[in-house]
Amino acid sequence: MARKVRNSALESRSARLKLEIQRKPYSGPTLARGISLMYRRNKTSGTWVIKASNGHGAYWTKSFGLADDFEDSDGKNVLTFYQAQDAAKRLARSEDGDAGADTAPLTVDGALKDYKNDLKARSANPYNADWPRQHLTKVLIAKPVQLLTATELKKWRDGLLDKLAPATINRLCRCVGAALELAAKHDNKRIKNRQAWEVGLACLPGAQEPRNVILSDDKVRAFVANAYMLDDGFGLISDVLAITGARPSQLVRLRVDDLQDHPVRPKLMMPKSAKGGGRNRSQKKLERYSVPITGQLAARLKAAAKGRDASAPLLLHSDGSPWDKNPGQQYHHLVAKVVTAIELDPAVVTAYALRHSSIVRSLLQNVPIRVVASLHNTSVAMIEKTYSAHISEYSDEISRTALLLQHEEPDPLADNVVSLRG
Repeated sequence: MARKVRNSALESRSARLKLEIQRKPYSGPTLARGISLMYRRNKTSGTWVIKASNGHGAYWTKSFGLADDFEDSDGKNVLTFYQAQDAAKRLARSEDGDAGADTAPLTVDGALKDYKNDLKARSANPYNADWPRQHLTKVLIAKPVQLLTATELKKWRDGLLDKLAPATINRLCRCVGAALELAAKHDNKRIKNRQAWEVGLACLPGAQEPRNVILSDDKVRAFVANAYMLDDGFGLISDVLAITGARPSQLVRLRVDDLQDHPVRPKLMMPKSAKGGGRNRSQKKLERYSVPITGQLAARLKAAAKGRDASAPLLLHSDGSPWDKNPGQQYHHLVAKVVTAIELDPAVVTAYALRHSSIVRSLLQNVPIRVVASLHNTSVAMIEKTYSAHISEYSDEISRTALLLQHEEPDPLADNVVSLRG
């Protein structure tokens, strides 16, 4: 059993509360060579602070938990003096007793920052590292990764059920888990608690089926018409979404020279989304594929792009400014107005419904599934997995043509029934 170090000024709640409130931590006991425990006295509960040598003549400090000044210890976020000693040693050392790294332990905040930089380097979406900050608690964001437990992560995940749909929670947990996994790879000597997020952030059951809303053709036309009435720039991007079924993130990367204004067969050279992981996202995003569009949409795009350089963005806001990499964040309030105007529920219908509707429309028009997958930059397997239920639901008229026609039974009471000779 590890030896506990005593300190009369810090080991009891009553002794700590006699200290003056100050920003600078009070020095505490030395726990091991190069490792000390300190205490910061706050107006509310104080915080435990570790001071550790970096092995090169300097020290780093890090707050890592609340003291049990006004509430009882829970062994995780609120720690007694003796529990803080154990936690401080874990922060400064790896499990096998070797000296820890010469840097301060990485917190969840730092893990998200590193994850964001990694996403940028791979030309992936940095929003996946920013989004979790909207939902993580201040305590979790400030906590060192190596002190996270499955229980507290699960409690946080389950606490989101009143705010977010289960499928959304699962996506959010995957983002947080990816950040923590990256942190563990970079500091594998100290971060050895992968089970914390593998168990605590496990996907909620029954939430794998995405909520894909399919709109009728009339509703799609009404959506686009109302979008134009609200704002020309929003109307044009909605029009392209409805015709091509592409993802919004693909549309904002279209250039003027991606419009192929053929008089009979106009099309867009659509940038690929680079979804599906891998380290070659940058290369994938440079690739383009052909998507047919209507002559009417081609004329609108040509007029909107008039006078702009070939390398300039094709789709812009009405004021001429470019769309963000995540345009949904900029037009979500307009989508809500449009959806309300066409008598649908904005809590259910999003702009992504235009993509879902495009895919199902193509399938119901008997376009081969391989072609549908190619035109929408996805896979046959993903279409079969995602849209099978909707195909069944919306293909009633088509499937009826394949029903077995049955012979009508003759009416024995009819006067004009003629018996056939055997």
